[in-house]
Amino acid sequence: MFFRWDWLMPQLTAPIVPTLGPVHPDALTVGIFEDILRAADTGDFLPYDKDQRWSGEKDEKVLREDVVHQPEHTLIPTLARRGRGAVKVFAYGLRDSVIDEAAELAAKLASVHAVASARVVRPLGPETTHPRGTRIQLKDFTTGSCPAPNGPVRPITAWPAAVQNTFAPFAETMAADGLAFLRTQMQAGQCGPVLTTVIEDRIVGAIGPMEVRADAIGRPQLMPQYFAVLPEARGQGLGRILWRAAMHWGQAHGAAYQLLQTEVDGPSDRLCRSEGLASLGFSHITHV
Repeated sequence: MFFRWDWLMPQLTAPIVPTLGPVHPDALTVGIFEDILRAADTGDFLPYDKDQRWSGEKDEKVLREDVVHQPEHTLIPTLARRGRGAVKVFAYGLRDSVIDEAAELAAKLASVHAVASARVVRPLGPETTHPRGTRIQLKDFTTGSCPAPNGPVRPITAWPAAVQNTFAPFAETMAADGLAFLRTQMQAGQCGPVLTTVIEDRIVGAIGPMEVRADAIGRPQLMPQYFAVLPEARGQGLGRILWRAAMHWGQAHGAAYQLLQTEVDGPSDRLCRSEGLASLGFSHITHV
């Protein structure tokens, strides 16, 4: 075993695992950290890696030989080759000085591996006074019902063909939110249902794909979705209706929970907080 749990556990201020992202707190064990090291050797996806929905090959891997594991802090660097490449160093530790050491390591490894980007990922606890970056939120489907909302939301395939054809321009407009990528996956038949909302026979909002998969400890998890509403259609409650429809779908299909990542104080963040989701902490990225 590489990691000492008595060292690492106190450093885990938020449930973030390199190459996997946020995980349920119950799944945050030494075993999952050992798994990402083994995956670095094989290059394969872990069975519970959400990224395998999108690709046949795992792009990001842990740089096992460069991991720093000490009683006070742990630095876990990863390398991704997509595009111009990136090194990320996940900095676990309670002292702010861990950022400086992680930044130095990130810059060094970016040079060694000839990639364009070097970043430090710092998990921050839910009690952080002035949060920055991305908030990790938990929707627990076991604590109450998620009724279907009243509103014009259907799977895209349930609309007439003329309405379905409006998804292409919608997706192009919202490409920055991942909708263009989602459309390519839909065209390839490689993802689950996508829920959409319509005004005057035109798609103006979408959330998807809707999929449930087992996590590292076998609990059914509603996978993350792409989520967007056209700017001119906002302010009418359509985003909330779409989100509630997605939560209803997840609960109806057996999911125990969903983890969401939202930009602090952004529209999705405010929506999730108003819906009573539990904050598990934050992830802040520093570009080196």
